[in-house]
Amino acid sequence: MQKSFWHNLPKPFMVLAPMADVTDVAFRGIIAEHSRHGQPGGGPDVFYTQFVSCDGLCSPGRKALLHDLRYNEIERPIVAQIFGSNPDTFHETAQLLGELGFDGIDINMGCPDRSVEKQGAGAALIKDPARAKELIRAVKAGAPNIPVSVKTRVGYNKDELDRWLPQILEEEPAVVTIHARTRKEMSKVPARWEDVKRAVEIARGSGTLIVGNGDVETVAQGEQLAAESGADGVMIGRGIFGNPWLFDRTTTREEIPLAERLRVMVLHTKRFEELLGNVKNFAIMKKHYKAYVTGFDGAKDLRIQLMEAKNAAEIESMITDFLDGHPYETRLYNEES
Repeated sequence: MQKSFWHNLPKPFMVLAPMADVTDVAFRGIIAEHSRHGQPGGGPDVFYTQFVSCDGLCSPGRKALLHDLRYNEIERPIVAQIFGSNPDTFHETAQLLGELGFDGIDINMGCPDRSVEKQGAGAALIKDPARAKELIRAVKAGAPNIPVSVKTRVGYNKDELDRWLPQILEEEPAVVTIHARTRKEMSKVPARWEDVKRAVEIARGSGTLIVGNGDVETVAQGEQLAAESGADGVMIGRGIFGNPWLFDRTTTREEIPLAERLRVMVLHTKRFEELLGNVKNFAIMKKHYKAYVTGFDGAKDLRIQLMEAKNAAEIESMITDFLDGHPYETRLYNEES
């Protein structure tokens, strides 16, 4: 197996999970800056884009989808996640991703969304290993110098890891990320990290790295789970909501002054409007406000106000008015602005 950037990362490495309409170019840039990415104790070690349809990228609608593949140099190494079931569009997409300068390409084989599965994509590929293997080969042929990885689950309706994972390993992906639940379980049951440990044992000697995923809220928790399971890396998703400092090992969200947290929320909003405002609905930002604005006096009322905002200017005005009622925090906010 050809070595790649994946094999040069310190272990256990931490990966930002791909989440649709969450980990876009605006938010990833904020995370990179405020988690001190690339500095000692900072992270994440690897960024993923939100997943993008190969069929869409090979259609007349490509231009709109290319916004989901935008990234900043500060995010490297950056991996593009793709989905679909057609080897031809996978090959063409891999060529495109090579031209766009991505460090890695990840194939989604775990998404449980029904519209994705109807295409024979996402978690549906667990039931079609021959097609899954063909897709890996197509990406490798389209971008022979870029490492290919797979994100999947332990099975479809039941645990099938002993059958499923070895077939994927035959194609020598650089990395396999195991979401430690079945497709049927969605996220309704606790992740079983003992299954990640089993995946590590199955992959031993193959050269493929195993990344564990599921119910990880902090880097410290991820490091502990990696030590217990033997995973090479850990992928963290939902813990990033409202917490772009998550991957900074030197601080915690609770140690960040409220005014600074709200300042970063405003900056995040402005960045979203600047980079994606003409192609994405502003309502996407509202899921972030619920996470940023919590755990302090007046949070509920402020959230209600923010839900009515229509642009970044209104958000900034609401935050300024809120901090005007909190003199100490206002002073901090103005000093940082």
